[in-house]
Amino acid sequence: MISHLSERALILAPHGRDAVIAAEMLRETGIEGVVCRDIAALVAGLREGAGFAVITEEALLSQDLRALSEWIRRQPEWSDFPFVLLTVRGGGIERNPAAGRHLETLGNVTFLERPFHPTTLVSLARAAIRGRRRQYDARARLVALRESEARYRTLFDTMDEGFCVIRFIDGPHGPLSDYVHVEANAAYERHAGIANVVGKRLREIVGEEAEGWIGLYRQVLTTGESIRFERKLEATGRFLELAAFRIEPSSRQEVAVIFQNITERRRAELALLELNTTLERRVDEAVAEREAATSQLREAQKLETLGQLTGGLAHDMNNLLMPIIHALDLLDQRFGDSDPRAARSLERAIQSAERAKTLVSRMLGFARRQTLETRAVDLASLIPGMRDLIASSIGATVEIDIEVPASAPVVLADANQLELAILNLCINAKDAMPQGGRIAIAARPADKLPAPLRPRPDGYVCLSVTDTGEGMDPGTLERAIEPFFSTKEIGKGTGLGLSMVHGFANQSNGTFMLGSEPGKGTRAELYLPVSPDPGQPASPEQGRRIEPDTRPRVVLLVDDEPLVRMGTADMLEELGHTVIEADNGLEALRRLGENPDIGVVVTDFTMPHMNGAQLARRIQQERNGLPVLVITGFAGEELDVAQPQLLKPFRKDDLAEAMARLLAD
Repeated sequence: MISHLSERALILAPHGRDAVIAAEMLRETGIEGVVCRDIAALVAGLREGAGFAVITEEALLSQDLRALSEWIRRQPEWSDFPFVLLTVRGGGIERNPAAGRHLETLGNVTFLERPFHPTTLVSLARAAIRGRRRQYDARARLVALRESEARYRTLFDTMDEGFCVIRFIDGPHGPLSDYVHVEANAAYERHAGIANVVGKRLREIVGEEAEGWIGLYRQVLTTGESIRFERKLEATGRFLELAAFRIEPSSRQEVAVIFQNITERRRAELALLELNTTLERRVDEAVAEREAATSQLREAQKLETLGQLTGGLAHDMNNLLMPIIHALDLLDQRFGDSDPRAARSLERAIQSAERAKTLVSRMLGFARRQTLETRAVDLASLIPGMRDLIASSIGATVEIDIEVPASAPVVLADANQLELAILNLCINAKDAMPQGGRIAIAARPADKLPAPLRPRPDGYVCLSVTDTGEGMDPGTLERAIEPFFSTKEIGKGTGLGLSMVHGFANQSNGTFMLGSEPGKGTRAELYLPVSPDPGQPASPEQGRRIEPDTRPRVVLLVDDEPLVRMGTADMLEELGHTVIEADNGLEALRRLGENPDIGVVVTDFTMPHMNGAQLARRIQQERNGLPVLVITGFAGEELDVAQPQLLKPFRKDDLAEAMARLLAD
């Protein structure tokens, strides 16, 4: 027996035994029949579910039908509920015109005249069940369709790929010569870079490139074959990966397109292709750069080693020159006026000693252990001011061209050492042009830094000296800045000029570069840091001499070299001072405690156990404000003391000037 609510029969026959007889007939057929006492019970049964209903005509005449009519009106679109109406006389509307009003009320109704044969009722019931089942099938298909549409819409709206449906139309260029966008999801704009395309023709969106796109999709429409391809959308400059297929039936003239933006991937592929294409060249360049860097490192290590050796040698030579220069200076003062022959000999000896002093100074310059008074230097005034000095040093056969604009940045350097470096470069350039030529001196901001330099916030200035001389071969260029290396004849040079410039540049936080080819001259470049605070630029003449303070002082002299100490003591005593000697820092502190009259301390820098810088700090702790003059054979990186300094070897006048500055400060 069919007992499912959706296929049961509802029976409304309130008079007589019609309801019982109909239910029994249906039961024998396998259909459950539910007897309803009135219209309200019938409507309730309809709401629960039923396959069809059997109603007697008189049941509709005596009851309010509004609830039933409302239920019938509100049926779902798939439902057309079947009714079997048992009439008193006549079958349908033809024989019983009064039944027409029941047709309007019930809609899907079959008329059955009483009395009827059971077979007729069963036949009508089964037909009603079959019809109802078809409605249920339609409902299932409709639900599936709606679910499919919902899934499609959800997928359409949320899929990451761009998706659109296009419909071909006829245009000015002929049949199917354009298309409009019927649908487009949110990802369309994200991938294609074009917004609000629905309802627009392609030609008004992308202009001249439309023909290519139309041809591709028209082929899909006409052949039915789907395609996958990559193409650049020129309108937005994006590379797209696309798939297109025809929407059936073909009469719709629609094509679906799915795509995604592959611009970044395509660029990466192009970059990889470029990388692969140029890989061998890049490898060669990298190897060359590494070899160049290794060569520079070896050269730097070699120069550093030479610098350490040269600095130590210069320190010892300074200590040896000190007593010699002092003795010559003393003999010249005592006997120079009374013995002309002795005066000439002393003058030659003093000149030799001064040359040795200059040689040591250049050695210290290469070793980066000279004392520098670093300050802001105005190249626009310093270099043009050197024209006469340079001209007198190189002779009339060499033309000088100075190109230093007034706007040249102020550099941070020692003005005196910078002058000496420029002069050395010009003299070297003159020596490379024995038949005459041209020297160009220029200064410009350094927009490209050589490898050794690191960028600074204020930048660098490139000061160049270029000649038109013979130039150097690679072997000579490689050794050009080594100390004591020279291509000049014996006695024509020391081989320390370029070494000094190199050391000065490095000590000034810059660098020195040489470039040369045989027959093409030489270009020397001195890179110096720009001063962060130009202030009042210094000149080489500033503060060279001040009036000496001749008042006698008690001077504590500290030096571990007896000969140097004795010579310095003699100079101080000749200047009118009283000297108390000490040969190390500890003894100096003891003497300082024993003699409150000590007004000045003169100390060597390099001493065992306690150097001059450490001694100066101890003295300031015990006697704050006591003037201290530090004497040194070289001023390396370890000389970290905020005290006036005097570089060995020095003469009495140098010491007098240093003392005058010390006491004036």
